[in-house]
Amino acid sequence: MEKRVKILGQRLSDGSVEIITAPDPNLPAKCVRVRTLYSAISPGTEGGKIITGKKSLIGKAKAKPEQAMQAIQMVKSLGLQNTIRKVRSKLEGAQPLGYSTAGEIIEIGNDVTGFEIGDQVACAGGGYANHADQTVIPVNLTVKIPSGVSPDTASFATLGAIALQGIRIAAPTVGETAVVIGLGIIGQLACQILKSNGCRVAGVDISGEASALALKAGSAGIAFVTDSDSVEAGVSDFTRGRGADLVIVCAGTSSNQPIELAGRITRKKGRVVVVGAVGMDIPREPYYRKEISFTVSCSYGPGRYDPLYEEGGYDYPAAYVRWTEGRNLEAILDLMASGGVDPLKLITHRREFDKAPELYELIGNGAEYYCGMLLSYPNSIERIRTVDITTVSPIKKERIGIGFFGAGSFAQTFLIPPLKQNKKTYFSAICTQSGLTAAATARKQDACRAVATLDELVSDKETDAIVVSTRHDMHAPAVIECLKAGKAVFVEKPLCLTTEQLTEIASILKTADKPPLLQVGFNRRFSKAAVKLKKYMGVKTAPLCMMYRVNAGHIPKEHWIQGSEEGGGRIIGEVCHFIDLMQFFCEALPVEVFAKCISSDDSSLVNEDNVIITLRFSDGSIGSVSYFSEGSKSMPKERFEVLGAGNSGVIDNFNRLEFYGNRKRTGKFSGKGHAEEMSAFISALSSGNCPISPESLISTTLATFITLKSLESGNPEVIDIKEFIGD
Repeated sequence: MEKRVKILGQRLSDGSVEIITAPDPNLPAKCVRVRTLYSAISPGTEGGKIITGKKSLIGKAKAKPEQAMQAIQMVKSLGLQNTIRKVRSKLEGAQPLGYSTAGEIIEIGNDVTGFEIGDQVACAGGGYANHADQTVIPVNLTVKIPSGVSPDTASFATLGAIALQGIRIAAPTVGETAVVIGLGIIGQLACQILKSNGCRVAGVDISGEASALALKAGSAGIAFVTDSDSVEAGVSDFTRGRGADLVIVCAGTSSNQPIELAGRITRKKGRVVVVGAVGMDIPREPYYRKEISFTVSCSYGPGRYDPLYEEGGYDYPAAYVRWTEGRNLEAILDLMASGGVDPLKLITHRREFDKAPELYELIGNGAEYYCGMLLSYPNSIERIRTVDITTVSPIKKERIGIGFFGAGSFAQTFLIPPLKQNKKTYFSAICTQSGLTAAATARKQDACRAVATLDELVSDKETDAIVVSTRHDMHAPAVIECLKAGKAVFVEKPLCLTTEQLTEIASILKTADKPPLLQVGFNRRFSKAAVKLKKYMGVKTAPLCMMYRVNAGHIPKEHWIQGSEEGGGRIIGEVCHFIDLMQFFCEALPVEVFAKCISSDDSSLVNEDNVIITLRFSDGSIGSVSYFSEGSKSMPKERFEVLGAGNSGVIDNFNRLEFYGNRKRTGKFSGKGHAEEMSAFISALSSGNCPISPESLISTTLATFITLKSLESGNPEVIDIKEFIGD
């Protein structure tokens, strides 16, 4: 029996599916580790990914035009080369498949109650309940399997919950007639749920085999193969001439035909609920004349796509939100226990996990009919912490070993390429939150190994320096652990999110006999435009006046960057860039800040994202940062102006430079300094001279904290770093 940690991954570049050996995934708080017993394939959702993946780039763009438009917008802000890198990193990386599993809890994270090791549970969630022999699942997406329900049955709970949520919206009552359009696995389960609810159920599908399965499984009282005349006449007879009380659309097609059919067969004042991904150009005439209620159901219930619920473990009060996605999972399992829902009757294909790619090949080529698809897993697994990818060669041992903690699209677009091209370095190890991403990235970047935790990365003997490129809340803990271990570290901005974290980092740097190298990703000072303009400005003989205007773009309040605990907000997370660039030009630390933001009653706006910040520096220079989130996307993002000692300069979006001095100079550039800052980091590893002083790094970070303090007090506030670096 094979005993390895494995996960099913799909390459978006060609749609291929393979089983990838990956490190043991981390176990965060409010999560449980589950040994998978069974997982159910969603042929509609997952099959769509496979089919899209097999398309050419043009075909992918046509299939997902909204993503193609994002790429076009990306070219304007990042440039063509960086956009290509970003898109390529997405396409070449492996993405997990699956979102509906059942298994046994083998480990419990901190702050978890109500579960014990050995509990059999049903699990949900894309990115969590993947097809893998072990998974880490947030508690709100984990439900105990009740007595009388087998794990293979329970593995369909998420698919059933999707159907159940759509039916809840339709609000059926006993005796009503319901029609389900689209008899894939979710449509078949919807039929069973409606029947259990006391409805008379008819099914409709383009496949005669799907309709036959609905009848054979007893899900529907009658089933039709799509043919406009026969369906309408059949539904009319079935509903005694009244039309359907409710229609659940579970089809998966870009065609508008299911919506048109639903309008024709629904009675006056009936209900239509869309569960599947279909064309939704609603024909006005039937929906208007019949006053049909039309609703789109969102996945498996309230809580879906809410990070506080799914990742944070915060449940909604049952008195106010009776049916969350977690409680919908409980309800569908109860229906399975009573016999009202039986997904095993719908299974057409079973495979052992190691043979899972066969089923995706079947889905991709459509060679035969399929509905319920079930994967079974080995009885035991061996949890491994490190996966070797390549063998370390003697040549690599002479280079600097770089480890990555976090390797998402930003790192793969901006940080990894210049390091990979540098002959002085090699990638020793990759660690990410997802074992699949770590293994796939390590293989793609020719790294020596993928590891499961920061501890293993820090203790790796071949790793000389660590690049931290995770979400913001993990920056400071990672930096502190690296510095304590004596490892050089490059951390993407921001350095940290709290004064307490900044104090601890400063203390390590101040008290160490030989402080490890620390560099923060303030890349703009390394850009060709900034370096050239500073050269033109010459030796600073007088204080400078600096103005930085940022057309930042809107980020919703719900985004993780806006959260105080995870992202820290955009002043801490991004304004630090602009304060650092001003320090680079005036060669002095900020000593005072005064900030004012807009005041709006619009609840969708983040007032602090529209702010004017005035800074005074220790040499007498002044600077203003005008940071706005609500401007036009067509306007260039950044414009920096500096004036002093008879000279003036402008950097326009880091692609154009204008200098006014003894004579006017102009220049065109590309890039915001990411490649140059990584080159400076590698040079510093050899020389020991940090390109940005610790005092400057600490001052920049502290200035963002004091900016928030000024917004709160409404007054200018002093920036005093003495307590951090001493006199």
